[in-house]
Amino acid sequence: MDYKKAGVDIEAGYRSVELMKKHVAKTMRPEVLTDLGGFSGAFSMAGFSHMEKPTLVSGTDGVGTKLKLAFLLDKHDTVGIDCVAMCVNDIACGGAQPLFFLDYIACGKNFPEKIAQIVSGVAEGCVQAGAALVGGETAEMPGFYPEDEYDLAGFAVGIVDEKELITGKEIQTGDVLVGMASSGVHSNGFSLVRKIFDMTRESLDTYYEELGGTLGEALLAPTKIYVKALSAIRSAGVRIHGCCHITGGGFYENIPRMLQEGFHAQIKKDSYAIPPIFQLLAKKGEVEPQMMYNTYNMGLGMIMAVDAADVEKTMEAIKQAGETPYVVGEIVSGDKGVTLC
Repeated sequence: MDYKKAGVDIEAGYRSVELMKKHVAKTMRPEVLTDLGGFSGAFSMAGFSHMEKPTLVSGTDGVGTKLKLAFLLDKHDTVGIDCVAMCVNDIACGGAQPLFFLDYIACGKNFPEKIAQIVSGVAEGCVQAGAALVGGETAEMPGFYPEDEYDLAGFAVGIVDEKELITGKEIQTGDVLVGMASSGVHSNGFSLVRKIFDMTRESLDTYYEELGGTLGEALLAPTKIYVKALSAIRSAGVRIHGCCHITGGGFYENIPRMLQEGFHAQIKKDSYAIPPIFQLLAKKGEVEPQMMYNTYNMGLGMIMAVDAADVEKTMEAIKQAGETPYVVGEIVSGDKGVTLC
């Protein structure tokens, strides 16, 4: 008896690392001091000594049950983008610039080519976020996961000068809410998605005219990464008073997270374009509007509160970063919460 007969192929692990190296190389920053394959990743902070109070901001998350669709479609090169996005968007909400990222892949059997596909997506997400992929772990766990399945999670660290932290404490009555378009469902609410649609290859390969593609293509569209757009807003001289990443819990859970007591967000539902995938989900699943907005991003992946005088500069900065902005509401006095009208 040996480890391989027990279900763990060490040689496959070595091959996975070799295959992913070319993808990881694309993410390197000059501050990275270690090579892939060591026990840890080292990142120099010397370049941030100009900050008055350099502050680290961290975030961790996974892709969730969206992975089930990747398994069915045998498509593994975009879920890594989702993993990075879920982490870096959260820390960018605090005003931080992502520095580095680590991933964790747990699988029933290590298929090196599949692992390399996953990591290629992680690397692409890191490139979009400007973060270095400094390490990770691939854990082969036979008997714990089915051979053809895996889980994917990640951890990101960013930096911001303490005075530039976005905390929501600067939000004022009259602030304007600016949203950035999502690419679709992103990486939340897939337990409901999987109840609404048959989770078969045939169902996911079905073409829908309103989607302009197959159901699987629409659902697997990777999560938008908003790091560069938020950075562009700051570079335009705009102070973001509050920022929220619309993830699990949709509008009703996430928007109040950026508010202080005494402030209320009003969102106009007809102020932006709702992607067809949400209309299809609501229709097929007979999901009430309240539940849709309490589960999904409904077409807005990030919402920021800015001074009314800064709206034009904010909108232009977002467009220059390649994203689509909308003025979607305002901040009023009232109980902490959100009203959709």
